[in-house]
Amino acid sequence: MTSMVAIIPARGGSKQVPRKNVQRVGGVPLVARAVRAALAADGIDLVVVSTDDEEIAAIGAAAGARIVRRPAELSGDTATSESAILHALDALAADGIDTGVVAFLQATSPFIPADALSDAVAQVAGGRADSVFSAYETYGFLWRRDADGAAAAINHDAAHRPRRQDREPHHLETGAFYVFSAAGFRESRHRFFGRTAIAEVPEWTAIEIDDEQQLRIARSLAALHEQRHPIPVKAVVTDFDGVHTDDTAIIDADGGERVRVSREDGMGVALLRAAGLPMLILSTEVNPVVRARAEKLRVPVLHGIDDKETALRGWAAEQGLDLADIAYLGNDVNDLPALRIVGWPVAVANAHPLVIEAARVVLSREGGRGAVRELVERVLSS
Repeated sequence: MTSMVAIIPARGGSKQVPRKNVQRVGGVPLVARAVRAALAADGIDLVVVSTDDEEIAAIGAAAGARIVRRPAELSGDTATSESAILHALDALAADGIDTGVVAFLQATSPFIPADALSDAVAQVAGGRADSVFSAYETYGFLWRRDADGAAAAINHDAAHRPRRQDREPHHLETGAFYVFSAAGFRESRHRFFGRTAIAEVPEWTAIEIDDEQQLRIARSLAALHEQRHPIPVKAVVTDFDGVHTDDTAIIDADGGERVRVSREDGMGVALLRAAGLPMLILSTEVNPVVRARAEKLRVPVLHGIDDKETALRGWAAEQGLDLADIAYLGNDVNDLPALRIVGWPVAVANAHPLVIEAARVVLSREGGRGAVRELVERVLSS
C-alpha cells in the first residue's frame, strides 16, 4: 500500500535570517507551522522533516513529524531541495514505506492553506495531474531591465493599457508547496513534470521568508489573520502594568502611585478561578499596588522580579505544568523572555512592536481595557 507523504526540508544553516527555520511567526516556529499545515490537510498519511539540525528535529518531532536525518553533504548552501527529497524517499523506502505521492512543503512559507494542499494531493492521487504547485492569480504588468538599464514590458504591450477585466490573469508561484507523484519525481529529478496544474491560494498567504523584513511582515500578517482561535491552555500568567492597567499612573505629592484597572478584567479573573485554572501575576514592578490588586483578585503574585523567565520556569515546575500549556500575556520588552518560552505567547492590542512580533495571539483589546477578560474568554472557550 502506497503512502501520501509530506516532506519538509529544513536545514539549520541560513545566511539572511540566522536560524530561519526555528524563527517564530505567530508564536510558532516556522518548521512547526509547516508540520501543522501538512497534518491538517486531507489525504496525507505521514509528515517528514528532513534536517541536519538537532533543534529543528526536536521541534518537528514535537509537532508530530517523523524525522529523517540529512547528511552534511546535502545540507550546505548549494544543496537543492530535490536532493533532500530524494534522500528522504530513500530513507523511507529503507524502512518499508512505499511513497506514492509527495507533498513538498517549504517551512519558509508560514501561511500554507491546508484546503488548497488537500486539493492538490487529491489531484495527483486521482491521476488528474502529475505535479501541482501553489500560486496566486495576478493581473500585474511585469517588466524587466535590458542590459543598458532600459525597461521592457514582459506580459503586456506597453502601448496598450487594457482594463483589469479585459486582461488575461497570470499566476505567480508562491513556493509554499509542490505536490507530485513519487515515481515521476524519481524519474525526472524535478518538481515539475508531466501534466502540471496550479493550486490557487489567497494572495496574502504568498509571502516567503528570505530576509528580516519579510519575517517582520509575516509576523504582522499572523497577528492580523490568526486572532480568533480558542487558546487551549492549562494556566494563565500575566504581566501587571500595561496588562491589568492602561500603563499610566497618577502620582501624588508624597510620591504615592495610583493605577487604573478594569472591573471587566476582574470578572474575567473570577471566571478563570471558578473554572479551576491556575493563574499568576508576574511583574517587575515593586509598588505595593501590584500585590494589593492580586489580593483583590485572589490570585498569586510574584512582583519585583527582574528575571521573568527564571521565575516563570520555577512557578511552572512547582505547579507541575508544561510551559507549552501556559499562556503568558504581556505588553513590553521586559516580557519577551517569558513570551519566548511558553506555548501561547499573547500580546495586548497596544503592545510594543517587538512583543507583537513574538506573540502567537494579539488580542483586540488594550491593557487595562478588557485584554485580560478577552484572553480568559478565549481560554475558557477551548
